[in-house]
Parts: sequence; structure tokens; C-alpha cells
Amino acid sequence: MNDLTNQTPADGSGAGAKRTVVILFGGRSSEHGISCVTAAGVLHAIDRTRFEVILVGITKQGATVLMSEEDLAGYRLESGALPEVRDNGTRVLWPASTETRALTVIDQHGALRSLGSAAAVLPMLHGPYGEDGTVQGMLDLVDLPYVGSGVLGSALCMDKHAVKTMLADAGIAVAPWKTITQQQVERDPYLVERLDEGLEYPLFVKPARAGSSVGVSRVESAAEIPAALDVAFAEDRTVLVESGVEGREVEIAVLEGRGGAAPRTSSVIGEIVFSGRAFYDFEAKYLGASGVDLELPAKVTDAEFAAIRDAAVRSFEVAQCAGLSRIDFFLTADGPVLNEINTLPGFTPISMYPRLWEESGLSYSDLITELVELAIEKRPAY
Repeated sequence: MNDLTNQTPADGSGAGAKRTVVILFGGRSSEHGISCVTAAGVLHAIDRTRFEVILVGITKQGATVLMSEEDLAGYRLESGALPEVRDNGTRVLWPASTETRALTVIDQHGALRSLGSAAAVLPMLHGPYGEDGTVQGMLDLVDLPYVGSGVLGSALCMDKHAVKTMLADAGIAVAPWKTITQQQVERDPYLVERLDEGLEYPLFVKPARAGSSVGVSRVESAAEIPAALDVAFAEDRTVLVESGVEGREVEIAVLEGRGGAAPRTSSVIGEIVFSGRAFYDFEAKYLGASGVDLELPAKVTDAEFAAIRDAAVRSFEVAQCAGLSRIDFFLTADGPVLNEINTLPGFTPISMYPRLWEESGLSYSDLITELVELAIEKRPAY
């Protein structure tokens, strides 16, 4: 793996010059709480000798508020409770045009105060209105650099139907599926009875545009499909019904190459091993629920690793990804079958993406630095 640390800043600033990074978190999606926990982890680990930090939280109602380090001190997962960005009366204003990168805050009394110029934004958002190209488009409008995929890659990978269609067309193996909308069910209720035709049980019913396994159900029989659809439709008007794939569940981390070079991958993969839990749901991912173990590094042959790595890099490029992605596969007897591309994967210190890089020799702190510098490299200051 290439040495990713101690590189000259992409904007050419000297070693002593700090740049300001906006950590953006919270948001309107059902993954609001885990986004807050992620932001706290990043704040704790970001290299303060290189970066100043502005903390911007988005409430569940969409208000953009200025947060303090003290606010994030209590953001952690405890007893199954998730933190929330509260409206403190402030409002953060983004740059008014491409001529500046200065942020401004309106305080609780209506007074304006400059927050200084931002070198880049680090969106630690998950789900709709954050991971789906919405925020990325806003930042593109004022030419403010940000970590991660752009509008197209973000929107495409957020939509499971759209990305599976594109990947399948490119010859990348994906799980068989059907897509159904709430409107189709309302027009033809009997359509539900035919959803499993041509698919293999167990089925997985999932919202088309949600992450962290929110709204996902494992279905063992046709009788369970209507209830699973109700759960998924609560998150999105479009739902996928996928065949279960017989294979090991493995994950690999992808990082954009510098200067137009090919994407890089972690030198190891991780495996999700089940011991009494039906699938890798939200509680297992973030709340420490039993029944799932993470094996890191996973035991795979050189040929299996190469197949997963090559499929991941190709998928990253086909889906127009940038910055970072965690790509999940089923490792079957016939090779890897792609499950999902996560353009803003879980990024807490114990999440799989940073752990894969840690195991590959790149620390959590250095990974954050590399992602910020990648963002700045692509959009140098005028």
C-alpha cells in the first residue's frame, strides 16, 4: 500500500499552516443519531496540528446550527440511546457565492459573526438529505470542497435499484431483485402476491434509499412479505425485494487515488459472521446487539481477495464514486456478488471502514487527513 501520511498539503500551504474543516452531521434522515456519534469520533481523532474545526449540526427539521465541542462530548452510544442535534437558536450561513469560502453564523440574538474560511467540508451524514447528493449539490453550487462522492455518485449509490441496474449492465454480479413502489401496490394490491416469483428465499425487503439496515426485513415466506413492505415503505416510497444469496458477507474499503491514480483498497477484507442473528441489522451494527461477530482480517485466499478487490475498484469507478466507499459483497462459490456500495459508510472509530484501513496500516486520524486532502486536491483554491 502506498504511504498516505506526511504528504504536502494539496493547496501548497506550509507545514505550519492550519486549514479549517467543517464537520457536518445530524440531518433529517432516520440515521441522524449515528451521524452524531460519527461526528464525535471524527472530532476526537482529527489532527489538530493540521486542522481547525467548525462543527455544524443539522437538526431533524433541517435547521443548520453552530455546535461546540462541549455539545459533542456527550455524543456516544449508551444503553441503546442515540444523540440528537438540538436547535440552539443559531443559524450557519454557507458562502454566498463562489467568490468566498467564508461561513457566517447568526447567533441567538440575531447578530452576525464570521466563522472564517473553510478549506473543506467533511459530511458525516447518512441517508436521505445528506448521503444522496442533496448536500453535495448545495456545496457544489458555491464551489466548496467536500469529502466523498459528488451529486451523481452519491445519488446513484443511495438508490439501490438504480445502482444495481447500472452495475448489472456493466457485468458486475448483483443479487436478483424486484422493485415495487407504494403507488403500484395501491393500484394493484394483488401485485404483492407475485413479488417472490423468480426469487429465492429467504428474501430481503429493504427501502431503496436508506442505509444502516434501517427498514430492512428478512422474509422466510410469502405470508411475511406484506408486513415487511409496511416497514420498508415507512422509510421510502420505493422498495426492493431481493433474493437471499448463499455466501460469506465480506466488506472492503476503497479510497480514491491521488492525482487521478486508480482507486486504492484496503489490504484486507472484513467478514460479518452470524451466530444466532438473522442478518446485520441496525442494532447489531451500532448498538452492540449479540449474534454477530466481525472477523478482521477475514480468511480468504489470494484469488478470492483479488476477485473482491477488482470488483470493488471497478464498481467504484462505474458508479462514479469519489473519496471513499465501503463496498459489501457476498463471497459465493462462483465469486463475489455485490450487495451495496456505501459512499458515506459508518465512520465511528469502531466502524468497519476505518477498521479496515487501520488493519491495512493507515490510522483513523491519518485516514481523516487523507480524505480532507483528497477533497482539497480536487478543488484547489482560486
